[in-house]
Amino acid sequence: MAEIRVKSVGNDEHEVAVDAAGTRTLHRVRVTERDRQQFGPDATVERLLEESFRFLLEREPPSSILSRFDLPVIGKYFPEYAAEIQKRLR
Repeated sequence: MAEIRVKSVGNDEHEVAVDAAGTRTLHRVRVTERDRQQFGPDATVERLLEESFRFLLEREPPSSILSRFDLPVIGKYFPEYAAEIQKRLR
């Protein structure tokens, strides 16, 4: 199981470190308040990102996850993201 750590770096930017199978990947993700309200209104940004990365890791290896992206981009690659993340965060 992967370890996911989220750290705010300011201006809606967050660094997400993923440690899996002896390898660490770093990702910079922008999450606006609007994104949080849309995808996880009752969750913190950190919780939203942790669960979003779990979602991604179920579908691809950490090395395939973009190194820098805005959170809504996930839905462009995985159309089921919005409904699934909202269900997970209830």
